[in-house]
Amino acid sequence: MARPFPFPRTGDNERTHRDPPRRVSRGWLLSATILGGTVLGGMIGGLAPGLNSARAATQSAAQAAPDASQSLPAARTASSRSRHVRSQAAQSDSPASGKAQGGIQSGTVSTGEPVTFQADHVAYDSKNGLAIWTGNVQIWQNDQIMRADKVVYDRNTGVASATGNVALVEPDGTVMFTSYAELSNGMRDGIMSKMYAQMDDNARMAANGVRRTGGKVNDLTRVVYTACELCERHPERAPFWQIRAYDASHDLQHKRIEFRDAFVDFFGVPIFYLPAFSMTDPSVRRQSGFLTPGFTPHNRYLGTYVTIPYYWVIDGQSDLVAEGLFSTRTGPQLSAQYRHRFNFGHLNLRAGIAYDTHHDINYTNTFGQDVESKDNHGVQGYFFGSGQFSLNKTWRLGAHINVASSANYMRDYRISGYGQDTLNSNIYLEGFGTGSYSRIDAQAYQGLNEGVIHNRDLPWVLPRYTYSYFGQPDALGGRFSLDTTDFYVYRENGTSDQRGQLTLNWDRPFRNSLGQIWDLTLHVESAIHRATQLNEQPNYARTTRSQVAGEVLPTVALKLNWPFLRTFNHGRGTEILEPIAQVIAAPNTGNSSSRYIPNEDSLTYEFTDQTLFALNRYSGTDRLDGGLRANVGLHTNWTWNGHQIDALIGESFQEHVEHDRIPYSGLSHHLSDVVMGTRIVPNRFFDFDGKMRLDPYAGRVDFADALGSAGFKYFRVNGGYIYEPVTPYYYYANNPYSSTPPSIYYKPISELTFGASTTWDNWHLAAYIRRSLARKQSVSVGGDAGYQNDCFGIDVMYLKQYTTIGGQQSNSTVMFSLTFKTIGSFGMNG
Repeated sequence: MARPFPFPRTGDNERTHRDPPRRVSRGWLLSATILGGTVLGGMIGGLAPGLNSARAATQSAAQAAPDASQSLPAARTASSRSRHVRSQAAQSDSPASGKAQGGIQSGTVSTGEPVTFQADHVAYDSKNGLAIWTGNVQIWQNDQIMRADKVVYDRNTGVASATGNVALVEPDGTVMFTSYAELSNGMRDGIMSKMYAQMDDNARMAANGVRRTGGKVNDLTRVVYTACELCERHPERAPFWQIRAYDASHDLQHKRIEFRDAFVDFFGVPIFYLPAFSMTDPSVRRQSGFLTPGFTPHNRYLGTYVTIPYYWVIDGQSDLVAEGLFSTRTGPQLSAQYRHRFNFGHLNLRAGIAYDTHHDINYTNTFGQDVESKDNHGVQGYFFGSGQFSLNKTWRLGAHINVASSANYMRDYRISGYGQDTLNSNIYLEGFGTGSYSRIDAQAYQGLNEGVIHNRDLPWVLPRYTYSYFGQPDALGGRFSLDTTDFYVYRENGTSDQRGQLTLNWDRPFRNSLGQIWDLTLHVESAIHRATQLNEQPNYARTTRSQVAGEVLPTVALKLNWPFLRTFNHGRGTEILEPIAQVIAAPNTGNSSSRYIPNEDSLTYEFTDQTLFALNRYSGTDRLDGGLRANVGLHTNWTWNGHQIDALIGESFQEHVEHDRIPYSGLSHHLSDVVMGTRIVPNRFFDFDGKMRLDPYAGRVDFADALGSAGFKYFRVNGGYIYEPVTPYYYYANNPYSSTPPSIYYKPISELTFGASTTWDNWHLAAYIRRSLARKQSVSVGGDAGYQNDCFGIDVMYLKQYTTIGGQQSNSTVMFSLTFKTIGSFGMNG
């Protein structure tokens, strides 16, 4: 055991011990509960100065017992004594009565506040100048609380000695337990032996000896720190991990703990040696200082590099993280992130600047075009900003601004967002009402993959306005709704156009005595367009003139759902069999009616079980589904004990066939493809979701999508499959009316994903592979293995992507991380 440190005597206490006895001063009580030596509640710290009040209380007790051998009655309870102290204080008019005057501040503790105590027994030895409190002694001042079996206060030295189940509670909630403590100078200075501390977030610290200085710093010898629970059966065993140091300093004012000559032990075995290590007190949630550095031994573009982040707490609402990146293959980068939380919104800004020395070579993209790699080296930078602010209860303003000097710079420095097709930016104003929503915004895009996207082909939306209204039931029992989306789209290379659009809808559901559910819909789509350069992408019309065109499409639809219900499994399950039929009538649409109408939001067409009964199966309203058609389907659902089987199969009959749809749309004949969808969860060991579209004329599958998993508690496998005979992403790569789509369009999508994972106690292991069957190559593979418990985590992750971006293929990434509770994470990747 370490030798106790000398306890200094204060001159102030030497001077005041000769003062004449005074009546007890008035104290005030802070809530605390003491049960079996454990302190609960209250914000507690090393006891503050101000023991003059306590000394006055002991002198008052001496007046009640003139004989030094006589003590106060032992039967007085703590609560009655507390009331007795307050009643005497109310009668006192001496200079020592009430709170001390002119007290100074020490941290969060006032040196002038009175001390209140409670004890089962109180005695005073006038001959030796000792005040003796025994039996559940509690002493507190402001947020400072001490509990002990016995406390002896020496008026001559100003030293208070506490023995037996001593507990000191810090203002941050830390509880320090010891068998013996000596405190002086208003209990700001002192020593403790065999100290054990219970800290915030379940952290624990123990030391052979502690010296307390000024109530601000605790110096500890032979220190052990951990945030792990001890084994209940064998508490004598070492915890999962611990920091074991020769000595340490706990700065109570700045909330930091510094260890010197330390080892990191796992199960009591030293693994790492740290000459010095500094960490934030577990009670602190935000504190300025350096964060854990990052280290990567190898990267294709950066080589070996390190990151050094610094965190600055500006105030209670804002902070800043600045980070320097230094690599062996290219120039350094400085980046920063600023966050600010307002009462009415938030702001988040990220930016970086670097000197990129990496030079790329030119390459040929997917469409056989030469792509120059210029303006992607030298001084480079990025800015990502977002914010949202409430103007009042109805309106709010927001923005997302994301720009970078080049996509290659984002790739070289691993900027978050690289790998996406575009960087999107917008600014918006939106409002919310009863049944209504309104928004006006502007949008811009920056292409990140020159292999498939050129910036000059991307539009600016300046601006776009959206309004939606959904009314209450009217006198006829129906509901009226209104929607509009109006915009101005500008392209440097391509069609520029303006649109005003309005959608009106009225729905009237009703039932009959047969249990049939009918829904009558009256629907009108209308729009007016003005466009220039319609002959360019993405429209490729046969005119170069500016065009003004409009369309109005009224639609009437009647839908019938006729559910049949029965119970089974002794009433614990239900089965629903539901035929569905729908008739939709509208004027015919097609290429002749939309030849001079630009297409911004309807470039894709999806016919599945999800859109079988939709009035318009395009993704937007620039292209519309018209004509007379009927849709039929059969829906069934089985539900029991939280499990279910749900399936839908259906088909569409069209009086008018549009021949200008995207190939393999499923609607090339009067009788459409058959669409199917199902979800099967028969038990907790298996689940499956699948969709399919079958061409009855060619006898082939035009679309398939499946996802399922199977396993038990400790092991599970999952898989997914998607198939489509073409890659529709490339249909509008060039003019589909005057030339055939590029060859890459006719490459089918056939992709399989398989994964497996296992968890056992605190261990986890997972792996997956994603492979393109059509192209006979893998898309990506990866895995994760690790261990995690209540105080520690370790993870090793691997990722390999085979996708080509910007003419180059991504390399492998390995990430390794260690997480220590209350300390932080340490890791590296390469």
